[in-house]
Amino acid sequence: MARIGLCEDDPAIRRVVAEGMRLHGHEVVTAYDGGEAVRRFSHDLTLDALILDIGLPDADGRDVALALRSNGQPAPILFLTALGQLHDRLAGFAAGADDYLAKPFSVAELVARVEALTRRRSAQPPTTAGDELVLDPGRHAVRCGEHEVKLTPTEFRMLAAITSRPGEVARRRAVVAAAWPDGAIVAENTIDAYAARIRRKLKEVGSPLELATVRGVGFELR
Repeated sequence: MARIGLCEDDPAIRRVVAEGMRLHGHEVVTAYDGGEAVRRFSHDLTLDALILDIGLPDADGRDVALALRSNGQPAPILFLTALGQLHDRLAGFAAGADDYLAKPFSVAELVARVEALTRRRSAQPPTTAGDELVLDPGRHAVRCGEHEVKLTPTEFRMLAAITSRPGEVARRRAVVAAAWPDGAIVAENTIDAYAARIRRKLKEVGSPLELATVRGVGFELR
């Protein structure tokens, strides 16, 4: 039996998917929007996989995935979406997806895909970028303790991409893929300018973490 986190705003789809998973012996924990998903799933390390709808009422599911990763959630993620174009799928994978299923879909195929993800899940223990640093996709904000500051969508995605793999250097190409639209040509000084703005906002919330530039490679939090 696997424990699955499901975030889907459509009650009918949420019910059908949850029932399908339970009929196959799996436990399902549900959320109806991105904010609830981040609150319920970020630090629940008992989850074996996540199913996220991209078209959520309060946030883009890809932003939710980035926030979950940056908040320390290591479970594999499958996106459900009505967006089936190649650039949409690539954006989903850049946000941390492990699989992608376009609507309408077969519940049997969804179950099979999720079960395949749970079998492939790494057994390594999760790490976090910082116990107090939390990204909220619904509010497009970063919090540290009781302090919060708003981020632009690009700042949010850039910070989430950098924090989604704690202890690793986020390469510039991966940061651009996560933070900017597919095919965007982003100048090096533009990336550096966004990094400087994020540094200032991390200081505003009193985070002990520093956004460091690794010359010729990318960025990391120290």
